[in-house]
Amino acid sequence: MTESHPLFAAIYDPVMAIAERTLLRSHRQALAEGIDGPVLDVGTGTGAMLPVLAAANPSAIHAIEPGPAMRRRAHARIESDDLDVSVRSASAESLPYDDDSFETVVAAMVLCTVDDPDAALAEVERVLVPGGELRLFEHVADEGWRNRVQAAIDPIWRHAAAGCHLRRATAERVLDRSALDVIAMERFHLGVTPVRPFVRGRARFG
Repeated sequence: MTESHPLFAAIYDPVMAIAERTLLRSHRQALAEGIDGPVLDVGTGTGAMLPVLAAANPSAIHAIEPGPAMRRRAHARIESDDLDVSVRSASAESLPYDDDSFETVVAAMVLCTVDDPDAALAEVERVLVPGGELRLFEHVADEGWRNRVQAAIDPIWRHAAAGCHLRRATAERVLDRSALDVIAMERFHLGVTPVRPFVRGRARFG
């Protein structure tokens, strides 16, 4: 998860505004549906997931974000929306929480950016209570000619988009985790090449 991209942080919300109001809203709401215990938003970015989580009224909302510029915008959103959220500076590969801390961990468009997604998933498992859930919404590798486009531009894209990888096999990684029991994993032909398709899933720990 790249930590210092002030320009990317500055343009992220304006660039994503229409998509957030249309394509992404229902997916974010699905991630928050039915949560009630403490929840962790991994890689909150500018905090787009936080008002949706707050509307679900869980017992506590925590978030981590390593990027100072992104984190400042998340704090501004928390203040403007009067949200009760604790945001800490940390990476997904080293979560600053005790074992068995959360009933739900949400990863929304963040596992594409972490340096070590397997280490991040191991940390998610560590902080989840037995029976807790990982809920994710991520863009992943496409197929055919679209995959070749992703491969061609991925090095430039990673540099411009705060470390975002276009060809992560996130669903397969989660399915391969012996400690995670996948409840659902759906693939959506959502987005525009090179950022498509997306997967949305739920996996129970323990």
